[in-house]
Amino acid sequence: MDVYEEIREKLLEGEVEEVCDLIEKAIKMKYPAEHIFQKGLVNGINILAEKFTTSDVLVPEALMVSRALNAGIDIIEEYLPNIERNAGIAIIGTVEGDVHDLGKNIIKAIVSTMGIKVYDLGVNASKETFIKKIKEYKPNFVMISALLTTTIYEMKSIIDEIKKEGLRDDVIIFVGGFPVTQEYAKEIGADYFTDNAMEMKIFLNKNIKKLLKTKKSKYKQD
Repeated sequence: MDVYEEIREKLLEGEVEEVCDLIEKAIKMKYPAEHIFQKGLVNGINILAEKFTTSDVLVPEALMVSRALNAGIDIIEEYLPNIERNAGIAIIGTVEGDVHDLGKNIIKAIVSTMGIKVYDLGVNASKETFIKKIKEYKPNFVMISALLTTTIYEMKSIIDEIKKEGLRDDVIIFVGGFPVTQEYAKEIGADYFTDNAMEMKIFLNKNIKKLLKTKKSKYKQD
């Protein structure tokens, strides 16, 4: 088993300390940082993302993997000057009244491996928090999560507030979560909706350059 496979294995087991130790060991042994990132962390999270397409993933498993991934990225990031986060900026958060963060954390993990700088607003994030952070970070992407049928209406409140503040043309809005549908996303004025993390990854891989170039996207995917 090579070091990249070890990193993938420990990542998928959610072993934070072991993932970090293996990355540090690989760096000391002069393994290319780009390979550690791609063959270890990115390929590992891709395996988890693929599981979501078959629902073959447990909540505790996904949480542990996302935490291990984020810890690993924190270590390897400084060794990747040539893969610096140059694919835009995103803010992501779960709406006010909702403390569920599984979907948000997995999307954050996926997006973080794609060259996008991600600022996490956490859970129970109010529309005021979203507006404040949009003004502060000037993101390309705003990603809004809701896991309860009683809180998805907060998504509309956030989007309405973005419009009110004159920021709508500056950001591309993604919405997602268990009760969210494509029809609802369109109704509230979001730009994009994806069913799961793998769908999000595939869509961004295909469209991110175009999105960054045009800045403002259209709802219809192609």
